[in-house]
Amino acid sequence: MSIGPWQIIIIVLLVVLLFGRGKISELMGDVAKGIKSFKKGLADDVETATDEAKTIEHEAEKSVSSAKEKVKEKVNS
Repeated sequence: MSIGPWQIIIIVLLVVLLFGRGKISELMGDVAKGIKSFKKGLADDVETATDEAKTIEHEAEKSVSSAKEKVKEKVNS
């Protein structure tokens, strides 16, 4: 058995009667704010991960160049 269009209409009417339009619109506003906050948090996480990856690459390049210099010094000695 599936829910038909008439049952959905009756449920919506009951919800509106119980909570009123004001409460429902406040709830939808809160849901929208939550979704925006969630998307912003995801974007911040991606930026943070990118920054961390750049830092790791930079540190790796430094250690490789310092290792090359040490090898050159040993070879020249």
